[in-house]
This record gives sequence, C-alpha cells and structure tokens, in this order.
Amino acid sequence: MKDKIFGVLQRVGRSFMLPIAILPVAGLLLGLGSSFTNTTTIETYGLQWLLGDKTILHALLVIMNAVGSAIFDNLPLIFAVGVAIGMAKKEKEVSALSAVIAYFVMNVSINAMLKISGKILADGSIAKDVLDGTITSVCGIQSLQMGVFGGIIVGLGVAALHNRFYKIELPNALSFFGGTRFVPIISTVVYLFVGILMYFIWPTVQNGIYALGGVVTGTGYFGTLLFGIIKRALIPFGLHHVFYMPFWQTAVGGTMEVAGHMVEGGQNIFFAQLADSANIAHFSADATRYFSGEFIFMIFGLPGAALAMYKCAKPEKKKQAGSLLLSATLACMFTGITEPLEFSFLFVAPALFAVQVVLAGSAYMIAHILNIAVGLTFSGGLLDFFLFGILQGNEKTSWMLVIPVGIVYFLLYYFIFSSLIKKFDFKTPGREDDDTETKLYTKADVNERKAAKDVKNSDEKTGAVADEFSQTISRGLGGKANISDVDCCATRLRITVIDPDKVNDALLKSTGASGVVHKGQGVQIIYGPRVTVIKSDLEDYLASVTEEHFEDDAAENNTASADEAKNENVDEGKAQESSDVKEPTSTVIISSPMTGIAADLSTAPDEAFASKMMGDGAVVTPEEGVVVAPEDGTVLFVFDTKHALGFTTDSGIGMIIHVGIDTVKLEGKGFDVQVEAGCHVNKGDVLMKLDLDYLKANAPSVTTPVICTELKDNQKIRLITDGPIKAGEPLYAVDTYEK
Repeated sequence: MKDKIFGVLQRVGRSFMLPIAILPVAGLLLGLGSSFTNTTTIETYGLQWLLGDKTILHALLVIMNAVGSAIFDNLPLIFAVGVAIGMAKKEKEVSALSAVIAYFVMNVSINAMLKISGKILADGSIAKDVLDGTITSVCGIQSLQMGVFGGIIVGLGVAALHNRFYKIELPNALSFFGGTRFVPIISTVVYLFVGILMYFIWPTVQNGIYALGGVVTGTGYFGTLLFGIIKRALIPFGLHHVFYMPFWQTAVGGTMEVAGHMVEGGQNIFFAQLADSANIAHFSADATRYFSGEFIFMIFGLPGAALAMYKCAKPEKKKQAGSLLLSATLACMFTGITEPLEFSFLFVAPALFAVQVVLAGSAYMIAHILNIAVGLTFSGGLLDFFLFGILQGNEKTSWMLVIPVGIVYFLLYYFIFSSLIKKFDFKTPGREDDDTETKLYTKADVNERKAAKDVKNSDEKTGAVADEFSQTISRGLGGKANISDVDCCATRLRITVIDPDKVNDALLKSTGASGVVHKGQGVQIIYGPRVTVIKSDLEDYLASVTEEHFEDDAAENNTASADEAKNENVDEGKAQESSDVKEPTSTVIISSPMTGIAADLSTAPDEAFASKMMGDGAVVTPEEGVVVAPEDGTVLFVFDTKHALGFTTDSGIGMIIHVGIDTVKLEGKGFDVQVEAGCHVNKGDVLMKLDLDYLKANAPSVTTPVICTELKDNQKIRLITDGPIKAGEPLYAVDTYEK
C-alpha cells in the first residue's frame, strides 16, 4: 500500500512538470517585457531613443509582456490539461480534450450556483456581502477563486476517469460511444456535479488552505527554514513538485493585493508585482521566501561542493572527474539543474545529501531575513538571477546581498564536503575503486535500481499476464513484424500488413470477427461498433511485444476457412429454404432512406457488405442527395467522418446506413449531417444531405448499404423492392419466425 501511494505521488509530481515547463518561457517574456518597458529603467539608462514609447522595440516588448501575463493568468487551465496528460496512461490527447471540457463545465456549474444563491447579481456584479477575492474571472467565467488547485482537481479527476473508462465497452446499441469517446462524456457529467459540490465545500477548503499557509508564514523565518529543508529532502523521491507547487501557485503561499487584484501564491505575487513594477518600491520578500534562497546555493554553494569533490579525487582520475563535475556545475549555475550533482553524492554518500538539505534550507531562511526578493520561473540559475534580480535593480530586489552570502556558502560547502569526504572516504566522483567507472549518477540510476527490484518482485508474485485476445489477433495477422499500420472505422479493424500471405483468416475469425476482407496489403476485420476498444487494446499489446513472426500455415488455414464459409452459406441457404416454408409470426417493414435504385445486398461492391459479415439488408444507389429516416426511431450515433450513422427503429430494429463504399477516407467531405446522436426522428425526417457529384468523383461507389446489424437467429431479411425506389417506400421486410 505504501509503495502504491508513493508511486501515485511520483506520477503526480511528474505530471506537474509539463505545465511548469512553460513557466521559464512565460517568465522570460514577462521579465524582458516589464523590465524594458519600465519608464524608470528607460530614463535611467537613457534608452528613450531605442525603447521609448511608439518605437518598434517598445511595441514588441509590450506584446511580450502581454503574452507572458496571459500564461500566468491562465495557469489553472494549463495545469488542468498538463496534469491530465501526465497522469493518463494511454490516449493522452483524449484526456487533454476531456480536461478542457471538464474545466469549463466545472466553472460554469459554479457560476450558475453563485447566480442562484444571489452572490452574483443579474447585471453580473458581485453582491456586497461577498468577501473580496473569493470570486474571480476564470477564462471569462465568474467563478470561485480556486487558483491552480482548480486545475489540479480537474486534471487528476479527468485522468482517473480516463484511465478507468477509455477502454469501456457499452451495449451494442450504444457501442459507438464506448472507448475513448466515453471519456469526455463521463467527464462532462461528473464535473457538472463537481462544480455544484465545489460551491459548497470550497470555502471550507479555502479556509484550510489559509491555515496551512499560516503554519509557514506565521512561524516567520523558522517556517521558511522548514519549507526549504522539506523541499530539498523530497528531491530524491521526486515529490518536491507536489510540495512546493501550492506555495508558489496557491493561497498556501500567501495572498496579496497587487494593482487592485487579489493574487494568490508566492510566484504569482512576484510576477504580478513585476508587471506593476513602476508602482512597487521593493518586491515582497514574504512572497519570494519560497525561492530566493535557491540562488545562494545553486550559483555558489553547490559549485563549492563540486570543487571539494574535484580536490578530493584521486590524481589519476582527477582529469576525468574534473570534466564531469565542471559540466554539472555549469548546468547548476546557469540553469539551476542540480540533479547531476545532488544525486551523485546522494547515491554514494547519503550523509553529504543530509548536509546539502540543511545548508540549502538555511539559504532560504537567510534570503528571507535579508529581505532578498529575486523571483524565478523554474530554478535559481544565473539566467533568472539576471532577469529578475539584476535587471530589476537592487532597490527592488536587494540582489547584491546574494553575492557576499553566496561566497560564505561557497566556503561552507567546500570545507564541509572536503572534510567529510576525506574522513569517511566517500566514493564521490574520482574516488571510486579502480575497477569502477568514474561517472555522475543521476535520478535515472536510482529509479533503475528501484524499477529492477519492483519488476523482480512483481514477476515472482504474479508473473506476466498477456492480452490473449490481442495476441490472437496479432498472430492471425502474422505477428507484430508483419503489421505496418492499425486503424479502424465504424465497424472494421483496418490493418495494413507487409505480407498478406501470412494472414490467417481462421485465427482472426476465432476472435469473434464476423468476417475478414483482403484488399492487397489491407486487411479489414469485421467486429462491429466495439471495434474502437479492440483497436486500442491491440495498439497497447503491439507496443509491449518484440518483433515476432507467426505464419501458422496461414494459406492452408485460409483455404479451410473458405471451405467452412462455403459450407456455412450452404447451410444458411438450407435454413432459408426451411424457413420459407413457414409463415413468419411477425414482420417489420424497413423503408428506403433515399431515392435511387434498390438491389440485394449481395450486389454491394464491397466483400464485407456483400457477404453479410456486418449484417443483412439491401443496397440503394442514390439518385438524389438526401438521406431520410427510414422509420420512426432514434439516431444512435453519427460516425466522426459523417459517412455512416447508426439508427434504431421504434420497433427495435438496429441499423446502419453506410453511404457509399470506402467513404471513410473522405474525412467528412461531401456530407452534411442534419442530426446528432440521441435525437428521435420521424419517418421521412432528413438525416443528412449529400454532395453526390463530389462523392461520385471521389469515392469508389455511392452504393449505400442499409443493413440490420443485430438480427436474431429466427429473423430473416426479405427484399421487397428490386429496382427504382423513392425515399419512404418499402425496401425490405424483417420476418420473425418461431424458434
């Protein structure tokens, strides 16, 4: 249980990295834009001719400032999408779309509750009894001030729904909405209620957040020390992002009114003040206490530790260790990336990492005590120090104090690390045994050891469990090495293979396929509307196996399969003759959905339809570009590419109207659908309009199969019209016989 929780928290921390990764760029734009459009800065350096109002550079910098601000203003939505992508196991693009939808649904639901309760008035203004700052504009929607927490709630929740339902199989009548299509649907429904729930519980949560932040802010400098120690101590576990992010981005890190707006989170407060720097005498050190100290140990302290490790290296390994340590030190100083250094002494000497944790934590506290207020976007390297410290001026940031304090920390790191390495003979880079490679360990090394242990334990306990269904499909297609591409349409798994002779039809049919169609290197396996889930499972399976070939006497099996199919057709014909003798107990008439030429389904210019793999029915070659409802009923689904729709009559007959052959490749062009899934229509109502000229020019055929997909064993199709037919006239009958 402990390992499971730890693993989840690690994934949560990693998922934060995607939205956090945009912050350096946003901060760079905002930093440059605000710095060089500041009137005081321009006048101080006499740059009116270059950066003054109405110059080209001034306009560009104003735009950069606006773009950077836009990113920080919409961080909750960015976190919602980023966390959903990071936490989703597969089909990540679906989770991203679902997160956007859920985010808007949640906030619109909250907005509606605020209006119903009278907290937002009819004219859009906020009621006088509402506490300032608790209601804000979220992407143009007045909602509760949830900050980045709102985005994280959406991201984590949608990811959980996505991982639970992206392979769901629904009953046949609703199967089109299964798989990945179900995720945005369930996300919408769930977050409608989450929004309502947030209206009631968020004020209490917000009070708790303020109280949590008060533990740090209320304990002054000790709270800052505690924050720094905990953050650095969590580095090896990858959980530091989970810990510090609320302090940077939410009310846990404090609130402050800037330029007339209530701002939450230390980093947000700094950048709000930066955007309004002309009116700020000194940036808030209470806001920057969560990161200003990083410049001290990243630019000065850890390089001192690196020098100590270099000095302690064996003479014969000093050159090799020096080059490795130099590159790691430069990365630390310029970008604030500390892992190559920190994980090296964590890996070989955990005691040195304990020293680093305490020294780094104290650096946060010292920066707070000295009122140093240098902001950052991602990590405390020289680039951020220049942009958000030096460029902003010492009077606003007190950046000059970082230098003497940094020198002291450089010496502390150097002497402490040197003495400990020598005293305990720690195997830091350059001090390894002669048969050990000199290298800088990384987080990957730590994870690799843990992963190897986890895999071993897992294999011992449970062993590997394969997806036997997908494995059978893969074998039937000749193995992974024979599969070039995997796709699907409304009912068919469409595979491109390298060698068609290796495809085993009998094996594929054993998976429940109603038929297999060969077109050169293309193989179409007919599964029905549940095909999207089958496709997703097959892709997962193929991603997990090695290059394998399976032939299994494919040609021989295919011949046997063909003979078997022939016998089945003979048996079916006999059964038909037998049933013709009897009178049907009931009959349902299906009318033509279009005006044209009707014919038996066996004449369809497509093997899958003609051989009734997908169901029985008839075909109509349209002469007019209108498709109407054949009977009173409900539209079950409209396929993404608009070429086909599912329909069920009020009498319970499930149907597919598939306009043309291979029209899925047209990607919706030539089709103008007039209905949507779930709507009830009457016989003759227009379902879609067709551009027949375009379809005839671009599709192999416009002949349209009108098929019943779920006939029972005792139901048979009887063609009524063979020849010219008008929309609404009887096309075929569905006769039901006694069992």
